[in-house]
Amino acid sequence: MARLPDGPPKERLRQEIATDWLPMAHRLAARYRNRGESLDDLRQVAALGLVKAVTRYDPARGTAFESYAVPTIDGEIKRHFRDCMWSVHVPRRVQVLRARVRAASLELAQERPGRTPTTAEIAARAGLTESQVADGFAALESFTSLSLDAHWQARGPTDSGPMPLGETLGAPDPAIEVVVDRESVKPQLCRLPERERRILYLRFFRGMTQSAIADSLGISQMHVSRLIARSCAAIRAELSRDLAEDPGPSGW
Repeated sequence: MARLPDGPPKERLRQEIATDWLPMAHRLAARYRNRGESLDDLRQVAALGLVKAVTRYDPARGTAFESYAVPTIDGEIKRHFRDCMWSVHVPRRVQVLRARVRAASLELAQERPGRTPTTAEIAARAGLTESQVADGFAALESFTSLSLDAHWQARGPTDSGPMPLGETLGAPDPAIEVVVDRESVKPQLCRLPERERRILYLRFFRGMTQSAIADSLGISQMHVSRLIARSCAAIRAELSRDLAEDPGPSGW
């Protein structure tokens, strides 16, 4: 095949060689069964690696084809697990840490049965820092993801039994939308008289009605209404003046 020019005869010979060596590729794929991927899919990946080996093999190097094809197919299968089997993409660095932490944990568990190895022991065995071991342990539990509908056992003094995982997650905080507004008016609020500041605080931060504010301050509800309107007008005027003097980098 190496001596043939590109064309149909060479392609037919490539297919014949790949077909003849396909049983070997299937045997290599069988080594990885029961690891979360179907055997049929593993065989397809191995067959792809075999085709690459047939195409790239150079007999002029003096190496037997099998010696070249086996690591090529094996590498293709490992690459499939690394790139395609994770529910969420994990950086290769973390995947390597996961493998080293797992191997060190298994070795230590065999040497010292009945005792879970510590993080420091695993780090020393794997040649990693304890922080890297923590990252590896986190990746050990991250190969697959859970559905938000999966039930999760909450931990704490108010446990009420398993609940959907989605109910344990946070939600957007509506207060975030007003952070910029609050920070913008803070200097103007600080310049208001004490009574006006208290009225605005009770009205807009405590949610009290004008009547309740009037009763707490010993003034009329109409007076409270006028003070609120006057204070808000003063704040708007100062904001408009500040914006006109310093429109910001975009000019708005």
